[in-house]
Amino acid sequence: MTDRNGPGDLYDPRNGDEPIRLGRWEIDGEPSEPARTNEFAIYLVESGSGIFWADASTFPFGPGSLLCFVPYQHLRFVPEGRVRGQVVRFHANFLCVETFHAEVGCSGALFNDPYGPPSVELDDATKAEVAGLLDRLRREDARRDLAYGEAMLALLKVVLILATRIKASRAGACGPDAATAARHPILAELRALIEEHYRTIHSPAEYAKRLHVTPKTLGRLVREHFGTTPTDLIRSRILIHAKWQLLHTLKPVKEVAREVGFGDELYFSRLFKKATGYSPTFFRAFETEIRGGSNLSMSSAEAPILPPAESPDT
Repeated sequence: MTDRNGPGDLYDPRNGDEPIRLGRWEIDGEPSEPARTNEFAIYLVESGSGIFWADASTFPFGPGSLLCFVPYQHLRFVPEGRVRGQVVRFHANFLCVETFHAEVGCSGALFNDPYGPPSVELDDATKAEVAGLLDRLRREDARRDLAYGEAMLALLKVVLILATRIKASRAGACGPDAATAARHPILAELRALIEEHYRTIHSPAEYAKRLHVTPKTLGRLVREHFGTTPTDLIRSRILIHAKWQLLHTLKPVKEVAREVGFGDELYFSRLFKKATGYSPTFFRAFETEIRGGSNLSMSSAEAPILPPAESPDT
């Protein structure tokens, strides 16, 4: 698979782009930064190890890691030697993760969870099963027999369901809050506070005060267990909300900025562009146009980041 470069990195069906792309993933010992795209991405690590950055968060990966990334995300891989694997990229026009969330809760387990690593560690049997499903996806894509698109969609859903089940089972029956608390009790309190106040409180020092710890202690805990800083953790939650509102409502950018606590629309726009590579205005207009407005038919409620309860202007 050859990555597209420059503005053309964005999937655009008007250019004949396919809504799903499959291929091999190889890094020969040097740091790698895949082109930023507007597609979801799933990387299956077959061999090799290293660390990766997803925006400002950093995590390790190794053989059997399934890495799950969201559109417009900045990625960087630093391998320890040679890394080999498979990658699938798909746009919401192929599978809308937010809609699929209602079925299996993958938005929050695999994608759009600022409180956990965007990865799942597969055992040997499941790794072989996922690799087999990806092979079948490639064969369907190559042959293009009758209803191949429906077959590919079904196969991709099975991959996501398997990964979601594994991650949910490891979170335990008590859910993600208990899993967060298991890492450190303060982190569960922090998660609850951020979910309640991210639209009005942006200061890590204020969260530290409410948790009765020093900002330095909070920073250390967040870095050790979430792979990021308190500032970037709060910012990630803000951006999940902002992207949802920009995609699924017609609220003016100024109103979306106010919703997440920014009275200065220009400051919010700079923050959004730094995080996604594009301005809020372009992000909304471009995605709405290439989706034919289908994104606006969805609920305008907050972006779902938790599993279900059962279980260019550039």
